[in-house]
Amino acid sequence: MKTVDDLMKDYRLYQYATKAYGLEDMAYAKAFMRKVLESNLSDANSFANRLNDKRYREFAAAFSFNGAGTYVAQSASQTDEMVGLYSAAVKKQVDAIDDQTGYYNSKIGSIRSADELLNDDRLRTYVFSAFGISDSQWSRDTIRQVLSSDVADPNSYVNTVWVPQVTVLNDKVTKANTEIADANLKIADYMTQLAQPGANLNDLRSKIVMEQRRVLKNSGDIISANDGLTMIGRYLDIARAFEFSPDGTLPAGVDAQTPADRDSTNAFFVNSQGAAYLAADDENSALMARLFRANVANVRSVDVFVKTPNLYNYALKAVGLDPDKVSQATIKAVLKSDPTDPKSYANMTKDDRYIALARAFNFDSKGNLTTSLVAQDTTNVRQIAKDYIIAQTRFAGETELAGLRAKAEKDAVYYQNTIPDIESVSDLLANRKMIDIVLTSKGLQPEKVSTDFLKQIFNSDLSNPRSFASKQSDPRFAEIAASFNFDKNGNIARLAPVGPQTRDQLLKTQNNYLQQNLETQQGEVNPGVRLALYFQRKAPSITSVYDLLADKALGEVFRTTFNLPDSVGAMDVDQQAKVVEKYLKLSDLKDPAKLTKLLGRFSAMYDLKNGTTETSPALSLLQGSGAEIGESTFQAITRSGR
Repeated sequence: MKTVDDLMKDYRLYQYATKAYGLEDMAYAKAFMRKVLESNLSDANSFANRLNDKRYREFAAAFSFNGAGTYVAQSASQTDEMVGLYSAAVKKQVDAIDDQTGYYNSKIGSIRSADELLNDDRLRTYVFSAFGISDSQWSRDTIRQVLSSDVADPNSYVNTVWVPQVTVLNDKVTKANTEIADANLKIADYMTQLAQPGANLNDLRSKIVMEQRRVLKNSGDIISANDGLTMIGRYLDIARAFEFSPDGTLPAGVDAQTPADRDSTNAFFVNSQGAAYLAADDENSALMARLFRANVANVRSVDVFVKTPNLYNYALKAVGLDPDKVSQATIKAVLKSDPTDPKSYANMTKDDRYIALARAFNFDSKGNLTTSLVAQDTTNVRQIAKDYIIAQTRFAGETELAGLRAKAEKDAVYYQNTIPDIESVSDLLANRKMIDIVLTSKGLQPEKVSTDFLKQIFNSDLSNPRSFASKQSDPRFAEIAASFNFDKNGNIARLAPVGPQTRDQLLKTQNNYLQQNLETQQGEVNPGVRLALYFQRKAPSITSVYDLLADKALGEVFRTTFNLPDSVGAMDVDQQAKVVEKYLKLSDLKDPAKLTKLLGRFSAMYDLKNGTTETSPALSLLQGSGAEIGESTFQAITRSGR
């Protein structure tokens, strides 16, 4: 299935899906249901979100019909991590600048010759950066003699070799400017002649081209001459900054630099690192982060990424790579690598920077978007955080609500901040707080679920109906395992979706269908069983007495359980709420044992009221399990012939 049309054209599949979410009665309204399925649930004004019945939101949340459009180059957590890496990288650069200055100042006083200075890579690089000398293109003999020159001595190397060239280069610039001016005048004259009747067009155009070439040649000569003048100026600055004698040594008692010259060199070096300081500036760093966040959302392929300089440079710098020193071909190969495959290009480089870059983005081997390499997708993380807060404040009184909510929100933020660091099942199970949050969000009681039990759940093959997770009577455990992106070895992996559904969406839809089918099937034998199963399914979502009263079926279960007349349902809703609070402690619904006892009482009262004597196998299993009806239970009921 690739599109909504694919689903709706397959009648059997479409009916299955709608029934799974209790919407089989709306299956005929395909135009309406299409709008539901195409809704963007992150948009509060989307069609499904505007509907009061939350079943439509649950139905929309079970599918992702946008195909690759639902994928992103980076998840929110990946982007957050990259922004953090970039901030750390630019700060590290500034720290390195300070460290280099500290090293220079501590060592320059012990240098006794120009050769010693040039032999120390860190000192030489520092001096070259300070005075604008290319560390990749320099002549040792030239720099050594420059360092050994005295600018005040007319016979020194710089004064006899380089200073005379200043006049030559200035003359060259003057001559080139004259040539350019003359060429421009001729071009203007030829252009005027072109407009005259009877003009020799070919000859004039040929002359214009010749003069344009003359302009280009002389412009190049000016650039070359100016570069030469700049370099001579730098040589003179270096000669002034050091005290070496003509033979490259230092006189006794003389340091390589005076304090003033050393301070100037420090200042020149810091100025040469202006880009690093700018990148580390808080305001600029924040701006770069905002631009990165905004632009990375538009990336749809590796090719787009490498052709977007701001994104490309930001990402490479974040992992410690220099965009000017690595080829785009290499970066493309890295981004197309599967970081979970030991034999992938990124991993074969053995370079942590490339491996980090591959993990930071979600591209497949063809350079297109794919699923995120995270322990849990953003949608699931947000849902767990939301459900956890609801579960922790579900039945809180007014006096304790604020405190419980504040603590629950703090725990939810902890979960959201910690999940990006989870790399395996072992990491997750080692953090009991994370596990407890997940269990609580699912309506389970953490204190009754051991880590060893969960280990068996996560080690199960969820596609195998005989696996440990699949055989549990409570399907929520398998759904928890399915909501994480762990492979068979327990490591995070990019798990391929099943058509328009992720693993957990598929499993939840199947479990929902079984539950709905079970309710329907058993309702044909005993309507009371259907009501009991429905109440059990809805119990985790009841947060107030008004949730119970707003649902006709739930209200019937309540009144039957406590032998209250149907006329109670006709009372003012606030009066009904008081009746519910008198007979039922809503917090008991969180306890499976108490919920089972409540449903057992309902069954007895329903049979008494309706004269039913036949016991349903579903109700027997329900009362005996004290848990949700799962696939294994459903199969047991099916085998019973009911």
